[in-house]
Amino acid sequence: MDDSAVAGHIEQLVAEEHRLLDHAGGEGLQGDQHERLAQVRVELDRYWDLLRQRRAREEFGLDADFVGLRDEDTVERFEQ
Repeated sequence: MDDSAVAGHIEQLVAEEHRLLDHAGGEGLQGDQHERLAQVRVELDRYWDLLRQRRAREEFGLDADFVGLRDEDTVERFEQ
């Protein structure tokens, strides 16, 4: 997966996140929607991390295809 494909997937996830939040309106999310929103946010974190890894490797002349998605536990434990 190249940078443009990763960025495209991020855009799709952001659009889904916005749809979920817009759909909730002032009523809040239903159980399944809340769960899906949490999943989308974790996947967004994982793909942003992947994009950052790829760009860092490219910056230093390394093969960006060497990196892959890190697992949820790793990414979610990063400090902001």
